[in-house]
Amino acid sequence: MKVVVIIPSRYQSSRFMGKPLADVLGKPMIQHVYERVLQSKTAALAAVATDDRRIFEAVEKFGGRAILTSPDHPIDEVVQPLLEDWTVDFSTLVYRIRRDEEVSDPNAVKVVFDRDHFALYFSRSTIPFVRDRGKKADYWKHHGIYAYRKSFLVAFTRLPQGMLEQLEALEQLRALEHGYRIKVVETAFDSIEVDTPGDLERVKALLAGRKP
Repeated sequence: MKVVVIIPSRYQSSRFMGKPLADVLGKPMIQHVYERVLQSKTAALAAVATDDRRIFEAVEKFGGRAILTSPDHPIDEVVQPLLEDWTVDFSTLVYRIRRDEEVSDPNAVKVVFDRDHFALYFSRSTIPFVRDRGKKADYWKHHGIYAYRKSFLVAFTRLPQGMLEQLEALEQLRALEHGYRIKVVETAFDSIEVDTPGDLERVKALLAGRKP
């Protein structure tokens, strides 16, 4: 089985314009992502898919593989067939939240799942909600890394958006709304979502060996 990793990269971000080209210790952030992917033992090939010429040229400059797409192409069309589990169509990673501030942070997407580790719901809100004082809950953060079967991804791109996806702005909810199951796999590694300049500073500190 040949695993191909496609890294979607957009310049036009409402929260952090030009994020992929932000300098992180002398390299654009997209280069750090690309190099981490190539360190994977399962990835046979990696490529950056972007609709922006600046990102395309930056990737080629550091020797990476880049694909220039149309600005009208939805991210749904980017195929990332990391087919590690043949019993499910769609899987993703979750991380147990350890910092209290992330529980209420809408940029940290939370997920609840059943005993078989299939997702029940994803939300920017705090889930589960603890009604009674004195009770504690485990909170899980969703990492935006997916593995799909190609057949599922083709079907997924044809599904209409549902109300939940539109309200939460979370595309994985489209799968749940249409009856698909999403397998969640716990990882011991946290990640920093770079959505603001403040997040970028945390990444710089982490890569420099300082506490973010």
